[in-house]
Amino acid sequence: MKFSLIYEAQMSDPSPANEQQVFADIVEQSLLAEELGFDVIWAVEHTALTHYAHMSAPETFLAYLAGRTTRIGLGHGVVCLPPQMNHPVKVAERIATLDVLSGGRVHFGMGKGATRQEAGTFGYELEALPPMIDEAMHLIPRFFVEDEVEHHGEFIDVPSRPVHPKPLQDPHPPLYQACTRHETLLDAGRRGIGALVLGFGGPDEVATKNEAYRRAFAERRPEDQVGYAPNEHLAALCPAIVLEDGAEARRIGLRGQRFFLEALGHWATGGEMPLPDPGSWIEGTATTGDGTEIVATHFGAEMVTVDFSDAGQSLLNPNHAYGTVDDCIGYVERLVEAGADEILFLNQMGTVPQSAMLETVRNIGEHVIPRFR
Repeated sequence: MKFSLIYEAQMSDPSPANEQQVFADIVEQSLLAEELGFDVIWAVEHTALTHYAHMSAPETFLAYLAGRTTRIGLGHGVVCLPPQMNHPVKVAERIATLDVLSGGRVHFGMGKGATRQEAGTFGYELEALPPMIDEAMHLIPRFFVEDEVEHHGEFIDVPSRPVHPKPLQDPHPPLYQACTRHETLLDAGRRGIGALVLGFGGPDEVATKNEAYRRAFAERRPEDQVGYAPNEHLAALCPAIVLEDGAEARRIGLRGQRFFLEALGHWATGGEMPLPDPGSWIEGTATTGDGTEIVATHFGAEMVTVDFSDAGQSLLNPNHAYGTVDDCIGYVERLVEAGADEILFLNQMGTVPQSAMLETVRNIGEHVIPRFR
């Protein structure tokens, strides 16, 4: 089992001063995570998504972190591959350079981005991206391995060129794909690469996805393989606030999760509605006609609904690892039983204070991770 942290650089206050503070906070957490035995720091890539994700240049963040650390893995979760956003040659150069400078610590995830807001920034329609991503995904590993590459595809044209440097890991860093819907999960399996399951669905959904992914991986065809080193690996998201005071952890976790879903919901619907009142991310919830309090939104193409109606229920619940160390262990055990090879702990949600995030990282590192090792 691997235990990692994933960062979006979310913030309820998007002012430049707070942006600077959030990045400083993330670095502090990451350094603590290395000290406590976490395996990988994963960084997303999103563009122009105010509040939801200010992690727009993960290659810079991870390079900085590489210089501040010595052991922990550096994960792109994921690099967005629309060619005008990240040309395949430049992606290969950056990934290989980071792998060399970090001593072979890179994990390389690939995807397309989640919203029209991002695709439109670079002149694309979101629906047009999948074949472009597929072409780039197959091309980039060739730059890692071959002395000179020539490619004339439907979307990408590269004359015969050498690409330098080559990565330290042989033949290249482990490859992954962001999987926010069933079809991309099957794609990852067919392509023989790891699956980053980034939804909020919980252990039962992870078990269903795990079964589909393992089957697709086992039945993959050699001609569909992406890269030169198959990577059978399913990483599952685990939102977590782990404090000595379990009730306070659940309160902080639920309001952070509400921030995450409402900010995402805004951009996932094209940014056409006003952003929610930040006050709703702190207290309050939406109420359905039958009185149930929920937030429902799309994560990629996947509908996510979270029931907030009973904030006082048992902390060991489907709403993730919010609670005490024992609650977190219980939830992680369910994810392990569901088939996860790696737990992606998410505590950096826009309304969560730094003190709670640091306590969470320390509790997971000192008490949760040793339980599974």
